[in-house]
Amino acid sequence: MRTYVIRRVLQMIPTFLFIIVLVFFLNRAAPGGPVAGMMNPKMTAQDKARIERAMGLDQPVYTQFFNWVGEVAHGNLGYSTKYAKPVTSVIGSFIWNSFILALFSLILSLLIGIPAGIISATKQHSWIDNFLTVFSLIGISMPSFFFGLLLLKYFSIDNRWFPLFGMQNQALRSASFFVQFGDILYHMILPGIVLGLGSIASFMRYTRSAMLEVIRQDYIRTARSKGLKERIVIYRHALRNAIIPIITLLGFWIPALFSGAVITESVFGWPGIGKVSVEAVNARDYGLLMAITMLGCFLLLLGMLLSDIFYGIADPRIKYE
Repeated sequence: MRTYVIRRVLQMIPTFLFIIVLVFFLNRAAPGGPVAGMMNPKMTAQDKARIERAMGLDQPVYTQFFNWVGEVAHGNLGYSTKYAKPVTSVIGSFIWNSFILALFSLILSLLIGIPAGIISATKQHSWIDNFLTVFSLIGISMPSFFFGLLLLKYFSIDNRWFPLFGMQNQALRSASFFVQFGDILYHMILPGIVLGLGSIASFMRYTRSAMLEVIRQDYIRTARSKGLKERIVIYRHALRNAIIPIITLLGFWIPALFSGAVITESVFGWPGIGKVSVEAVNARDYGLLMAITMLGCFLLLLGMLLSDIFYGIADPRIKYE
């Protein structure tokens, strides 16, 4: 196992570097720049040139890249022109907001999606299987921004059961921990449902497909012929062998826990890293964009590595040496 992990980490390094180089030059090739967002009608061409020179944007692109790599090697991810403070401070201020929202939706997805997939597989061709299949197809195909706007219209505007936007009631900033926690959870319900809908549908479909393949195997029929309870056959024998696709899906959820959901956070005004990413793109905030890209790339590669490791834990037949 250790040899496999070391080999995979060594393989991840050139992949990570290639993505970073590609994103850096694509950012610089896009029209506009951070100076364009800072300009005002009184700013002259000389003022613009002075700002670009101070930010190093007047240098060739390859020189800017090596300068940026040198700064990153010293732990400096750059300066955010949008927020006027270091990039590390910006990410530290917003990343945990995305984490708790994504974690909430992930827990919701696992608690609903996997049991629903098992029920759908064990009740194949029944009315409940047809209902869950239609629900999963709707969940996968419905755009998150449209579903979010529908929830806001009904629950926040028409009936005012939930807040319209934001993460916390500012009037409760000085309240006790439990009051603030309940307030954040209250604000999290609608965006969590929107963010979790597609995941619930995905977990349901993956679980159903895997379970249908497993419950037709000979060892499942053997377990049933021994007189084992159906619950033990399904959850102890079948589910463990059907969990590989679910682990794959969970691996892709790791970057989502930290990188945020761009559309959902923008619709609900949730102050997370996804909403920050949109603002960074609009402002051409190169330093912030590169830091967010590096984070997402690293977490995606880490999620794929952890998925491969968990394969061996879930299925002892998988060998790495």
